[in-house]
Amino acid sequence: MAEGASLPVAAPVTSRRVLAVALPIVLSNATVPILGLVDTAVVGQMGLAAPIGAVGIGAVILSSIYWVFGFLRMGTTGLVGQARGAGERAEVAALLSRALLIAGLAGGGVIALHLPLFAGAFALAPASAEVEALARDYMAIRIWSAPAAIALYGLTGWLIALERTRSVLVLQVAMNAVNIVLDLLFVMELGWGVQGVALASFIAEWLGVALGLWLCRDAFAGGDWRDRARVFERARLLHMAVVNRDILLRSLLLQGIFVSFMYLAAGLGDVTLAANQVLLQLLHVTAYALDGFAFSAEALVAQAIGQGSRADLRRGARVTGGWGIASGLLLAGAFALFGGAIIDMMASAEEVRAEARRYLPWMVVTPVLGAVPWMLDGIFIGATRTRDMRNMMLLSVLIYGATLALLLPVFGNHGLWAALAVSFVARGVTLALRYPALEAGTGREAGPLIGPED
Repeated sequence: MAEGASLPVAAPVTSRRVLAVALPIVLSNATVPILGLVDTAVVGQMGLAAPIGAVGIGAVILSSIYWVFGFLRMGTTGLVGQARGAGERAEVAALLSRALLIAGLAGGGVIALHLPLFAGAFALAPASAEVEALARDYMAIRIWSAPAAIALYGLTGWLIALERTRSVLVLQVAMNAVNIVLDLLFVMELGWGVQGVALASFIAEWLGVALGLWLCRDAFAGGDWRDRARVFERARLLHMAVVNRDILLRSLLLQGIFVSFMYLAAGLGDVTLAANQVLLQLLHVTAYALDGFAFSAEALVAQAIGQGSRADLRRGARVTGGWGIASGLLLAGAFALFGGAIIDMMASAEEVRAEARRYLPWMVVTPVLGAVPWMLDGIFIGATRTRDMRNMMLLSVLIYGATLALLLPVFGNHGLWAALAVSFVARGVTLALRYPALEAGTGREAGPLIGPED
């Protein structure tokens, strides 16, 4: 395998190996906000408010639809990593084919259902007639790249499993660069407005898939990727379906926590809602940073499971977990020292600034509390112990809800933040309690791909 050929599966799990996987992901994540800023900036040059709102709401609706299929990235990483660890090169190629088939079917389904999906989205988040009309123009173009947007989850997951995260970085930077150049051409030079922004994203996503396929070209070198008997083998398809189903349910439960957080914050007043929105941007920064080490855990743990090596599993969990926790502590320190200045840059209203500072201590402790569940998520994804993830997330949601019921009426927004913090602790503790069973189920006698959970 081109980029990863010099790093055999049996290579020892070291900090250098973890960083080689994690740092390109962190850098890749850092490029994500840039595209949104450019999209907003180019339509902002039109001198009208409606195009800015249209691009914003259109992008949010499409991102929310595509987010549902994020399970494809995580499930592909775990399964491919295990196949690699087991030395099943044919299965590594077949898994990419399965992921792309799922993406094609899912993308086709989204296109077929886009009219009721858009109608439902605008019913939940109504906008002015002008903004809605422009947003529909924007989404009517971008929806045709739905198969590409979803396929990118599978391609990215496949590359991460093989520790080829430099390729992921190249893919992300190339897509964003193409999108930005086309934004400037279509909007600033040709004057195509909102439709030009949409067309730029459409082209960038399809070119991204083409580049992703080229980066994964070694999977297509032999005939395994098109071996129908292997690709459509019932047991493996069923296992992939179970893994992806559980990740989807777990992700929906997690999303429910954040949606309820913002919904309840809205009931506390506009200033408090704005302050929480500012602080949540720091949580996004935390996610971007910790993702790199969580992805490292996915890849290394998956390979250890595939090899049936309990020692490598333990070593991978410890090294990646150590780096994740260290990153959480570093972020906590940065937010404590510079959080006020960051708030001032993000908000100009003095009342919002003051309100955000009141609750900044919660955002200081969140990276520390969140590091453990983030890293355990990576470990359990790599082990494809997705039923445990689903069940422990359900338990964590119940604990979060009980905490809300107790603290929100008494402490207001402090109670809301406390409930969010408790949800992180609950996720970390419940998954940690399940870790011994994960480790006990790993051994050279254990089957690497299809386990008793199915």
